[in-house]
Amino acid sequence: MPTIVLLWVWTCAYLNCAGWTLSALHQLNAGGYAVALTLGLGVLVVWWRKHSTQLFPQIHWAKYRRRFRRPFPLAFLVLAAMAFLGGVLYAPTNYDALAYRLPRTLHWLAADQWHWIHSIFPRINNRSCGIEWISAPMLALLKTDRLLFLINTVSFLLLPGLVFSVFTRLGVRRRAAWYWMWIAPTGYSFLLQAGSIGNDLFGAPFALAAVDFALRARSSQSSRNLFTSVLAAAMMTSAKTSNLPLLLPWAVAILPSLKQVLRWPLQALLVGVIAIFASALPTIFLNAKFSEDWTGANLKHSEIGGAPAIRIAANLVSIATQNLVPPLFPVASRWNQTVVENIPSGLESTLRSVMLEPQAYEFSVPEMQIEENAGLGFGVSALLLASVAAVSFTQRKKTPFRASAWKFCVRWSPVISLLALLSQYNLSLLGRMLTPYYALLLPVFLVGAGHERLVKRRWWQMASFAVFAVAAGLLIISPARPLFPVQTLLTKIHHPNSHLSARIKEVYSVYGNRNDGFGPARDLLPPGLKVLGMVTFDDPETSLWRPFGSRRIVHVCPEDTAADLKAHGVTSVLLREEAFEQWFNCPLSVWLKRMNAHVVRTFPLDLRAASGPLDWCLIELD
Repeated sequence: MPTIVLLWVWTCAYLNCAGWTLSALHQLNAGGYAVALTLGLGVLVVWWRKHSTQLFPQIHWAKYRRRFRRPFPLAFLVLAAMAFLGGVLYAPTNYDALAYRLPRTLHWLAADQWHWIHSIFPRINNRSCGIEWISAPMLALLKTDRLLFLINTVSFLLLPGLVFSVFTRLGVRRRAAWYWMWIAPTGYSFLLQAGSIGNDLFGAPFALAAVDFALRARSSQSSRNLFTSVLAAAMMTSAKTSNLPLLLPWAVAILPSLKQVLRWPLQALLVGVIAIFASALPTIFLNAKFSEDWTGANLKHSEIGGAPAIRIAANLVSIATQNLVPPLFPVASRWNQTVVENIPSGLESTLRSVMLEPQAYEFSVPEMQIEENAGLGFGVSALLLASVAAVSFTQRKKTPFRASAWKFCVRWSPVISLLALLSQYNLSLLGRMLTPYYALLLPVFLVGAGHERLVKRRWWQMASFAVFAVAAGLLIISPARPLFPVQTLLTKIHHPNSHLSARIKEVYSVYGNRNDGFGPARDLLPPGLKVLGMVTFDDPETSLWRPFGSRRIVHVCPEDTAADLKAHGVTSVLLREEAFEQWFNCPLSVWLKRMNAHVVRTFPLDLRAASGPLDWCLIELD
C-alpha cells in the first residue's frame, strides 16, 4: 500500500511540474506531453534499477480473496465496482468541471501554454490547477474526457489503506480502525465522486498521505517517506486552496523529522523545487499578479465582512444540516421555506452580513444528495454519532492517556484547521468542500478504547450494513450515473399533472444531456468554423470544443470591440440574452448595433435542472 500511494503522489507531482514547464516552453501540447511522459518513465526505470526496489508490490491473490470474502471489505468492493461502472457507462457530468476546469485546460492546450484567460468568469482563472495538470495529458493525447474519471477512481481506492494507517498511528485501536477504514470512504462526497471528475475527492488521499508519510518518517528515518510527505502536502493544496489550513496537521506531524533534511541537502532542494510547482503557490502568485489578490476573489460581489465567530457558528450549523439531511428529502423545499420564515429578522440580518450566498445563511438543504452538494452524508455521520454516544454511555472508566503530546497535537490540529476555514468561508455547499477534512477529523472521535468493543456488537454491524445499503441505493439512483434503466422507468411513471414526476424527469434529462449540453448549438454553427466567440459565465462550455482540437472558444467581454474579435478570428458569437444584459449592462440590441452584428438564430437549451430551458442566440458579425 505505501508503494502504490508513493507512486501516485510522485506521479501527480511530476505531472504538475510538467504542465508548468511545458507552458514555459510553449510546448503544452500532445508532442510536449509525449516527451515529458517518456522522460518521466525513463527516470522511474533508472530509479528502480538503482535502488533494486520492487516497483509494484506483489499481489497475493489468495490473500485478497480471503480479505474480500469478509463482509465489510466485500461491501466496500461492491460499492467501488458500482462507482467504477457508472464512470464507464456515462460521460462526465460534473458541472464545475464542464464549466471551467476542462475549458481552462482546453484553452491552455489551444495556446500551447498556460495563460490568464480573457473572461468575465473568474473561476476559469483563479482556481488551483492540481487536477487540471493530471487531466491535461489525457485531453492532449487521447482527445477525450471519458477516461478522466479514473483519476478519482484511483483516489477512492487509496482511501481504505490510508485511513487505517493514519487512524492507527494517531491512537485509534486497530480493530476499530479496520472497520472504519471500509465505512469512512462510503461518505457520499467520496463515493459519488469516485466515478466523477469532481476535484473534492482528489485532494482527500493527499491530505491523508501527507500526515501518514510524515508519521512514518519519524519512525523510519527514511528520506523516501519524508520527501513523499512533502509532495503529498503540496498536491493537497494544489487540489483546492480550501485545503490550505490542512497544512497545520501536516506541519505538526513533519516537525520532528525536519532535522533529517540536513542529511540529504541536494535531494531536499530538488524535492523543494518540485513541491513548489506541485502546490498552489504558482496559482497564488499568478492570482496576485493578474487580479491583485492571492485568492483571486477580488470581485466586488465577493467582498464581505463580519465577525469570524459568527461565521464559524453559522458554518457549523450548515455542516450539521448538510451532513444529517436524509439522502432523499422530497420535502426539502417546504423545509427550506419553514426555516426562512422562522429565522428572527435580527439574526437574518446578522447572517446576511457574514455570508455571501442566500443558501448559506438560510441553511438550505437539497432534495437529493448528489456529487455537487454531498458531504460526509447521513449514513456515516449518524453511525459516528451513535458510536460516540454508545461509547460515552457504556464506558465505565476512562482509559489512561498514553499518547505522546506530539501525537495528541497531530490528532487535534485538524480541528483547528477546520475552524480556520470556517472563519473565512462564506459560501454554500460547505459539506462538499470539507471532503479532504473528514478522514483527518474522525480520529478525534474514535480514539476511545470502547470503540474496539463496540465494533463487535451485532447492532453496530447491522447499522454499518444499513450505511452500505443506503450508499449503494444512492449510487443506483444518482442522476449523474444512474445504474437502472432510467428512461424506461420515467416513461412508465410519467403523470402529466404530477409536479414530482415532472421534476424527476427534468433532473434526469438534464444530467443525461449535460456532457454535451451545447450539442444543439454546435450543430447550428457554420460549417468548418474554427473559432467561436462566447459570452459565458458559469456555463458548461466543454461540449462546444468537441471534437477536442477542432475548434477554439474565445470569451467575449464588455470592453471588446468588433475589431478585437475579428483580430482573434471571431465571426460568430454565442450568448444568452438574459445573462448578456446582466453582465454587459446594456440591451442586446444596443450591443449588436455597436458591433455591427445581427442575430442568426434563437434556440432553447436546457443546461440546469433548476432553471429549465433558456433561450440562446447565435450572433454573426457583419
